[in-house]
Amino acid sequence: DEPMTTVPTHEHEIGIGLRLAIVGAILLVVAVATGIAVESTDSELIDLDAWWNTYVTTFLPGIRPVSFLMNILGAGVVGTYVVPLVGAALLALAKRPWGAVFFLAASIVGALLVQLLKGLFGRVRPEEILVISDHGSFPSGHTANAAVIATVAVILFPRVWVAVVGIAWTLLMAFSRTQVHAHWLTDTLGAMVLGVATTLLVAAALTIPVVRERERRLSLG
Repeated sequence: DEPMTTVPTHEHEIGIGLRLAIVGAILLVVAVATGIAVESTDSELIDLDAWWNTYVTTFLPGIRPVSFLMNILGAGVVGTYVVPLVGAALLALAKRPWGAVFFLAASIVGALLVQLLKGLFGRVRPEEILVISDHGSFPSGHTANAAVIATVAVILFPRVWVAVVGIAWTLLMAFSRTQVHAHWLTDTLGAMVLGVATTLLVAAALTIPVVRERERRLSLG
């Protein structure tokens, strides 16, 4: 008898890629729609942003130093270059070359989409901003980067604890951006959706090599 194999079939991989593409496309539409909605001056989201921007000033003020640290880690040289390159290098050393390509591609595409939407919407940041940032409040680049990292990690290492850590990291980053008044609440919510959408679309394009590499590594324990 032929031994059973755990390697996914070509049709199975195509099915996974199609589902990733569909969900990613839907989430991308949601992210863009959020940006369009906050452009409307009579949107209820504007009222939500104003309320949160006032409330977050007094909510857990003792962790503001953490928020300033997250400001450094989430973007700039560290978040834009160091984290993706180091992460890709570690994946390559772990014999996950396609995982490394996936991480770099998702990071690059995510950063480009963030800048595209920032330029498209040109939303003004809160007046109380406590850090130096570029123009364009929607979406939050820091939060989108965090969501990309978390989603890549879950796809490459499908474990519950990975998902929990990834969600916690993304939520902490989102909160930190509002606590230092660098972004409105909806900037971070839209960015989380955008980060996940970007990663799923890139994963869909790289489904066959990434899934085969992941399943092969999982079969080895």
